[in-house]
Amino acid sequence: MEVQETRVQTDRVLTIPNILSMARLLGVPLFLWLILRPEFGGPKSDGWALLVLALSGVSDYLDGKLARRWNQISSLGRLLDPAADRLYILSTLVGLTWREILPLWLTLVLLARELVLLVMVGILRRHGYPPPQVNFLGKAATFNLMYAFPLLLLSDGSGWISSLAAIFGWAFAGWGTTLYWWAGVLYVVQVRRLVRADAMAD
Repeated sequence: MEVQETRVQTDRVLTIPNILSMARLLGVPLFLWLILRPEFGGPKSDGWALLVLALSGVSDYLDGKLARRWNQISSLGRLLDPAADRLYILSTLVGLTWREILPLWLTLVLLARELVLLVMVGILRRHGYPPPQVNFLGKAATFNLMYAFPLLLLSDGSGWISSLAAIFGWAFAGWGTTLYWWAGVLYVVQVRRLVRADAMAD
């Protein structure tokens, strides 16, 4: 019975959590288009972009919770969830940097961390290991950044709401960037230990 439950958890594709993750992925190009509409002569659609981002956050919470509650944790879900997180972060970085809400240096700092992680994934694959699982620190970093970006988008205006959004947005951005790199350093340490263990075993 335990073996059967494990197989269901790892092999099923069409589960509610996976469908939520897929829907979240489909929202990425829509979100980016809404952010960049003013840059191409269209009306400002920041409110709709914030709504898409909020729905993404809700689905991110639900897919993980439902997967654990209904024993529907799958290999596909473990790939889709971090992929959706990274694509939302990437699309937001592109949109906010294009609109000059985010400075280019901060975008480069965050993208450099993604580059480091891609190198680590390549090293793991060469040694026959799957990509590293998302840890609590990485989730906390994503949580901070996913709060920072909509607040910074909201700060692109006038009035006390925009001023308040800028203060909290930059606070979340600072914490998120720090945690993002901290999680990245831990991934590097983890990969180094695995590679060293393989070398000692040989």
